[in-house]
Amino acid sequence: MSWPALLALSGAGLIGLSALVPEAGAQAASVHGWAEYAGRVLIVCAAGWMIALLTDWRLAAAIERADISVPDNLAARKLRTRMLVIRRVAGVLLGVITLSVALMSIPVAREVGLSLFASAGVAGIVVGIAAQPVLANLIAGLQIAITQPIRIDDAVVVEGEWGWIEEIGLFHVIIRLWDERRLVTPLAYFNQNPFQNWTKQNASIIGSIFWSLDYRAPLEEMRVYLKRCCEDHPLWDGRVCVLQVTEARQDRIELRALASARSSPEAWDLRCDLREKMIVWLRAQAPYALPVQRLEGHFSRERGDGAQRGDRDELRRMPDTMDTGDDWKPSGAPGVGRERRTPDEKDIP
Repeated sequence: MSWPALLALSGAGLIGLSALVPEAGAQAASVHGWAEYAGRVLIVCAAGWMIALLTDWRLAAAIERADISVPDNLAARKLRTRMLVIRRVAGVLLGVITLSVALMSIPVAREVGLSLFASAGVAGIVVGIAAQPVLANLIAGLQIAITQPIRIDDAVVVEGEWGWIEEIGLFHVIIRLWDERRLVTPLAYFNQNPFQNWTKQNASIIGSIFWSLDYRAPLEEMRVYLKRCCEDHPLWDGRVCVLQVTEARQDRIELRALASARSSPEAWDLRCDLREKMIVWLRAQAPYALPVQRLEGHFSRERGDGAQRGDRDELRRMPDTMDTGDDWKPSGAPGVGRERRTPDEKDIP
């Protein structure tokens, strides 16, 4: 509060000085007038600054009281989100109001402003069109503060990315992704596009784990083992623990386990641990349940009693009047004729 107080004292000093020093001539009167106007501007700025600091202090205290580190933090996240948005909007509004009042305290500036708007009535329309994205995000921030489709520390899926709401600013929302990246989206995005909010009602969440196994997988034994793993795990909240067959494909089946946790980070760790434990158990207790590739076909012996014997019998039944192939050997001069030769047993493959 030292700087606002210093500004207020400076403004009061200028006003007092202009009132105490006698005016002598037009130039002195002009100096006195500008000193008085400067004093008014400083006092108005100091008052606006003090109000902004007091408002920010009160809102910051309310934000600090909203502890979101506890497991059941729905009410705290609601309050923190509302106070953060109101804090930023209040700062902007107080700044605009202070600047307006400061300019209104100067007659010259007030007359210039009125003349500009009187001579260019379309200026407001132009400014409104140019500032449409800014105003849209500002209004979207107020809507989010009231309706709260998202809150601080909500687990969301936006544009195919999964993460947590880290910051709700005046114009943008910062989403902390699972790999520590940051996804920056405009505030108006959440009023115009669909997205997933996994912690809208409460902070607890249900995680899913998938396995692709052979049809011989021991389902009942897996259910018993999964239940035992959930009961022994410190991150399981005791609500949901099931194993279901969600897909039956041509060469394998797909199993899905559901397990609940108190928060989305704990649900992620719980899913990873259960997936690993089930794989280790299958390798040790039921290796036949792991996915395999099957090849099936019909093979015949090269020399045996199969189709080749039938081919030889068919060849033996060939008529003696055949006139083509290597079974006929020419004799004599060309065109005299051909000599028929009966095929021997050795000629048959």
